[in-house]
Amino acid sequence: MVASQIGLSIASLQLRESLRDQSIRDALTGLFNRRFMLESLERELLRSKRKQRPLAVLFIDLDHFKKFNDSYGHEAGDLVLRRIADVFRHFFRQDDIICRYGGEEFAIILPESNAADAGERGDALRREVSQLKLQYNQQLLSGVTLSVGVAAFPEHGDAADALLKAADHALYQSKAMGRDRVTISALTLEKAAQAT
Repeated sequence: MVASQIGLSIASLQLRESLRDQSIRDALTGLFNRRFMLESLERELLRSKRKQRPLAVLFIDLDHFKKFNDSYGHEAGDLVLRRIADVFRHFFRQDDIICRYGGEEFAIILPESNAADAGERGDALRREVSQLKLQYNQQLLSGVTLSVGVAAFPEHGDAADALLKAADHALYQSKAMGRDRVTISALTLEKAAQAT
């Protein structure tokens, strides 16, 4: 009877852990999801303010991903997303928070990184991804490129929504300038407040 109770308790703990993992992870890539990213950004911002340390956010979009899906199919698109997630996991530091924001968009929280360092990191990632050779059903897939937007605390905002808005704005600038590039936000605290 005791063994049975212990077994049930262990099964319950395993189920609870599994459900928790499903609530914070993206099923396809295994990266953290948008909900977890938003909670983490709030926590990391508080830590950065307390320690008076910088914090950066990268918004990343896979360029022309819809066209890619249309040309090769959704299974090939899923393969690309999984491989990109693998590159991200190996590229970023262990304490960086890597998230699939939705669709083909990703958000990376870089604690103790300023905008310039995050921009350099984003550009190095962009170059690395452009070198990927991906195959699906023994067919070489066209190259994958990234557009990246960068925003950082304190220069681009001191609240999560301001940082996200600044990074998103920078991402759209990267796209407007031809994609496959990194743009550091030009929004200052004052401009971000006026844009609201």
